[in-house]
Amino acid sequence: MVLLKANQITMMFGGVQALNRLELDVEEGEIHGLIGPNGSGKTTFINLVTGFYRPTSGSIFFLDHDITGLKPDHVTSRGISRTFQNIRLFKTMTVLENVAVGYHPQGKSGLIDSVIRSDLFHSEERATWERAEDLLEFFGLWGGRNDLAGGLPYGQQRLLELARAMASKPKVLLIDEPAAGMNEQETKQLIELLLKINEQGNTMLIIEHDMKLIMNISQRISVLDFGEKIAEGTPEEIQKNSRVIEAYLGYGAGKKVASSSH
Repeated sequence: MVLLKANQITMMFGGVQALNRLELDVEEGEIHGLIGPNGSGKTTFINLVTGFYRPTSGSIFFLDHDITGLKPDHVTSRGISRTFQNIRLFKTMTVLENVAVGYHPQGKSGLIDSVIRSDLFHSEERATWERAEDLLEFFGLWGGRNDLAGGLPYGQQRLLELARAMASKPKVLLIDEPAAGMNEQETKQLIELLLKINEQGNTMLIIEHDMKLIMNISQRISVLDFGEKIAEGTPEEIQKNSRVIEAYLGYGAGKKVASSSH
């Protein structure tokens, strides 16, 4: 079953074409890798899905509903969550509070409930903190739950952002370069966590420049170059694809693509 579908997406920034008639499907339960040289349109695509941009032409469907151009909070409430290339945590809030913030788009209580402290309000507050603590334990961050997020080591900040994205119980999780800035041990831990998240039935679209990571966790990979999809297939198929190797060779990375193990 296709959860997320891009239909002929074109995105122009002035006279610059960031994406050209992109077709891309993300199927339920899969880890779908999205790779390509810098400037190929990967993050632009995530920004289009999550409502930060509206495409010049084309449509985006989620669960067969057209979500093209919806505001980011409306996209989140429908079941799509994301992380960012540049970490965006509330650094003066605690680790626990950061994750709890991610849960609130799912709440049904309103302003009046919060003022009168209704039963619904109290019930959702309890569920929020319980969900946040469960996620911190899953991500190995529970011991520092009362620490300020800005004081965490870089790798743990990456994991915290991922935990916050998971708090809203998304149907599709869009992850933008999760291993950026991580050392080898942190990347290994990240791979294990991503696979565990997927084993729980979570669907993911992951942008990543670490070819070893993307080849080892993805069931399917799409490759962009200059805004166009030049290949799609299993990791084994992508490693052998001449157009992919050529695209990366132009940026000095072709050997990394061809030699990454799965």
